[in-house]
Amino acid sequence: MVRLNALELKVPPVVLMLVVAAIMWLASGQAPSLALALPWRWAPALVSAGAGLAFALAGVAAFRRAGTTVDPTQPGAASTIVTSGVYRHSRNPMYVGFLLVLTGWAFFLSHPLAFVLLPVFVAYMNRFQIAPEERALAARFGSEYVDYKKSVRRWL
Repeated sequence: MVRLNALELKVPPVVLMLVVAAIMWLASGQAPSLALALPWRWAPALVSAGAGLAFALAGVAAFRRAGTTVDPTQPGAASTIVTSGVYRHSRNPMYVGFLLVLTGWAFFLSHPLAFVLLPVFVAYMNRFQIAPEERALAARFGSEYVDYKKSVRRWL
């Protein structure tokens, strides 16, 4: 039996996003009769994916400016808590960006099964990525991180 803790911080979030995107595509092909007729699907797909890409890149840029690691599998290696830029609005803008990209993909696929997988992505990220990151950051930075958590939401 696999211990759930063994999954913590093991799958890089960008890899998880790509896996979920592939599963969304495969799932949408399994029940084509459920596909939604959305002739305007390109607009929300592009807007959502574009906003997601911008949000994620803004998060990476803020980490680079602060000189801290962007490796999500090693949160204990962080050298500082980034609270400026997009991090004033979200503690996890890169993950918000990934979710927005997946939402754009779901609009493009126009299939209910694709949309159903979005909360699965969020639940996995909350349990196996974000919660362990938060424990590591609280251990490393103490009250400074706890205060930041109180003032900025996890997602948006």
